[in-house]
Amino acid sequence: MGLSERARALVRPEVADLEPYDPGFVECRVNLSANESTWPRPPALERAVREALAATPLNRYPDPMANGLRDALAAWHGVDRSQVVVGNGGDELIFDLLLAFGGAGRTVLDMPPTFSVYDIYGRLVGSTVVAVPRDPETFEPAWDEVLAAARTADVAVLTTPNNPTGNTVAPDRVEALCEACPGVVLVDEAYGEFAPSMGSAAALLDRHPNLCVLHTLSKAFAMAGARVGYILASPELVDVFAAVRQPYTVNVLSQAAATAVVEGRDLALAAVADVVAERTRLTGGLRALGLRVWDSEANFVLVRVPDAHAVRQRLARDFSILVRDLSFAPGLRDCLRVTVGTPEEDDAVLDALRRILRPVPSSS
Repeated sequence: MGLSERARALVRPEVADLEPYDPGFVECRVNLSANESTWPRPPALERAVREALAATPLNRYPDPMANGLRDALAAWHGVDRSQVVVGNGGDELIFDLLLAFGGAGRTVLDMPPTFSVYDIYGRLVGSTVVAVPRDPETFEPAWDEVLAAARTADVAVLTTPNNPTGNTVAPDRVEALCEACPGVVLVDEAYGEFAPSMGSAAALLDRHPNLCVLHTLSKAFAMAGARVGYILASPELVDVFAAVRQPYTVNVLSQAAATAVVEGRDLALAAVADVVAERTRLTGGLRALGLRVWDSEANFVLVRVPDAHAVRQRLARDFSILVRDLSFAPGLRDCLRVTVGTPEEDDAVLDALRRILRPVPSSS
């Protein structure tokens, strides 16, 4: 629902025409729409999280920079604390980056189809968003055009694995982007744990001080409800985040739970192999229905379904299954995004799609 005429008259022009980010959530039996982890956390890790929460007092404000968590993350990634900034989910850090380095008279390079908040936040802070569309069949970035546009960009955003297409970008491409862009390059690796052979762009930090690498605990670490993301970057860029961020954005419970998860990360990461194996099975099941499914290195798959919008509605209405409808987005005609769930959840999706796409003929 759009803004009222009075509200439109009061707000900044950049806000008046923005469409809010809408995850399309409704109550359902099986929710595979938001790329959350639906797999149970390993019992030992679950106990560690609960103990950390129980030991956390609530009468004091949180450490504004989450330094204990920063130390744990720095030790994990082999960097100094000064190269880590923690935020209230990756979304807050994306906004802070665009607030600091974007704005009026500045350009943000985007590569759709990709995560829509880059465009939303870029325009919200007054930036000019330059979109270089991906190849419509492979969803590979159009590298010649990307690098040409990067030469005049203040911010360039690249997601690998890309949401919602699931494909990755080779490190040499990331390096070329960092070399071409005189501004800041954000590489969003929210789904990187599901693509272990990809390698993290963080290996390039020593050579490219304009690089920021975004991670989250929401996906592979099953912490979406805690809202904890972090960026690895040069100390000078981390100082910028410290200057623009709101105080106390990561609460004490999220900091405590996240620290326990980071310290017990090997348990969580061991379960990622199960998700990757289930991704292969889900992809095969969808293809067996005659559907176009793109290869994915994330915890979701992109599938093209005839009349996808209607299919998504039937999944929700008739089967209480929620998937993400992307058919309205440029380049994603008739596409749905399906999170890799547990085997039981994925079987429910496959069975429902089989019934919708191949209805049993009437006996009359």
